[in-house]
Amino acid sequence: MEGKEEDVRLGANKFSERQPIGTAAQGTDDKDYKEPPPAPLFEPGELKSWSFYRAGIAEFVATFLFLYISILTVMGVSKSQSKCATVGIQGIAWSFGGMIFALVYCTAGISGGHINPAVTFGLFLARKLSLTRAIFYMVMQCLGAICGAGVVKGFQQGLYMGNGGGANVVAPGYTKGDGLGAEIVGTFILVYTVFSATDAKRNARDSHVPILAPLPIGFAVFLVHLATIPITGTGINPARSLGAVIIRAIPFKSRS
Repeated sequence: MEGKEEDVRLGANKFSERQPIGTAAQGTDDKDYKEPPPAPLFEPGELKSWSFYRAGIAEFVATFLFLYISILTVMGVSKSQSKCATVGIQGIAWSFGGMIFALVYCTAGISGGHINPAVTFGLFLARKLSLTRAIFYMVMQCLGAICGAGVVKGFQQGLYMGNGGGANVVAPGYTKGDGLGAEIVGTFILVYTVFSATDAKRNARDSHVPILAPLPIGFAVFLVHLATIPITGTGINPARSLGAVIIRAIPFKSRS
């Protein structure tokens, strides 16, 4: 009986003191955690690996689909004469944010799900990937964006050109400095969210974090678009902006 009473009084594990919870309980785990080593600046061995090229293809396909869906949504909104008949700015923001959420989820295990040269460059500066991989990713992202915008222009050439191809422009009433500031802050919010959602220490501590990582990233894209569409049309993705501008400048043969 004394043994049972002691278990009740001290707890099943017989801890005589109150146990820490929340962040206080993470102290011992953090001591065991080791930060992954920084990626080498140059890694020529990657060029011989199929996974390297598979990751680049994943970035190409993801950016292609991102531009295709998002710019088609913009064209659909601009085509309607009535705001009530379309999804409006909120729908455009959901299109961009939702596609990023889905595509990051699909490609995270293959390439890391960057889909944005700004994200890739930020991760390179943090030594999360090599210069070789960073350059390859950014090239494939830009090519995917160009192809995605090109397909949209092929489908709706007149509407595409009439709306400037979905290219980013500073809205009337704002200066170029306003547009630059909006893009800098918006891109910072996105990259900051990516770093927070993919933090290695958090992933090691909480097993559910890697699964949920695409959600805050997509939501950040959604919120930034809500805020900056009226200012610049929202870039925050150099590949998205570059692809739309290049395809707008390339003349397509009109269909009779």
